[in-house]
Amino acid sequence: MTPDSPSSHAIDISLIIVSFNTRDVLRESLQSIAREQGDLRLEIFVVDNNSHDGSVEMVETEFPHVQVIRSSVNLGFGVANNLALEVAKGRYIVLLNSDAFLCPDSLLLSVQHMDQQPNVGLAGGQLVGRDHSWQPSARMFPSILSDFKVMTGLAGKFPKSRFFGSFDRTWADPLLPAEVDWVPGAYSIIRAEALQKVGFFDPEFFLYSEEVDLCRRIQNAGYKIMYWPDIVVIHIGGESSRQIKTLEMSSAGAQLIRWRMRSTLLYYRKHHGSSAWMAKMLELALYHLTALRNSLSSDPRRKERARRNRNLARLMHQAWQDTNGGRVSPPRPWKFD
Repeated sequence: MTPDSPSSHAIDISLIIVSFNTRDVLRESLQSIAREQGDLRLEIFVVDNNSHDGSVEMVETEFPHVQVIRSSVNLGFGVANNLALEVAKGRYIVLLNSDAFLCPDSLLLSVQHMDQQPNVGLAGGQLVGRDHSWQPSARMFPSILSDFKVMTGLAGKFPKSRFFGSFDRTWADPLLPAEVDWVPGAYSIIRAEALQKVGFFDPEFFLYSEEVDLCRRIQNAGYKIMYWPDIVVIHIGGESSRQIKTLEMSSAGAQLIRWRMRSTLLYYRKHHGSSAWMAKMLELALYHLTALRNSLSSDPRRKERARRNRNLARLMHQAWQDTNGGRVSPPRPWKFD
């Protein structure tokens, strides 16, 4: 990657989508890119994480201009993106989830904003559901205090409070641009020059927290992280993730939660040292207290909630062991075991 002036690049945007068994929404995502390309010079990569639903064949047949990078195993989000980043030639990198679709002018506005503000290293836009309901799109770095506010429900109870709603900035007007700490990986535009300085995604993160870590490193290198609400992206993943509570006790759901816990511990250990232990203890304390309170009730629903929280505590103990307290990442690919 060379310095990101328009004259030094033949390509404006290297757009990267990581896909894992998402054929139908991936098609819709690629169609949205075709609608929004306009006069922008794009190269498009789909990195396939060993899908078995015909995703690769669909892309090769219906979108022959797209460069497909196949992996024989599921590499996770960050490392899969890294495969494309190694060969990307654009002055900007756009990361787009396979379940995210570009709205009118989103790409053009992204490039215009980045051109106008060379001190911005990475930026995101306004994420909405299919019904255009708002999704958290601009966040602050996690801390033990913010974790406490979110996990106890205080953040949700007082969303308009600057103190309680700090993590997701629910107090802020979503229609106003803002400098923030990080933006979700469903959509982001990154200055190639910034990646030259800080490197790509940390391969220690298989899933979850990888974009938080990257934004922190970009910010530490002197760049700003921005939220631009006139860039609108439909993200259906935000809708499907609402079903996670129904999955908690299933094998797949429990493993996703355990992966989230692993990444939380890895993030805290990397950036805050011994705070990884505090993050573990906070979650365990809340799970055990919630389990105790609900186990005293005769209501079957509360009994089930107690059982669910005891299981969450067990998963946190496993995640702590898996990562040696956030010091090491388990061998990739992480598995449902």
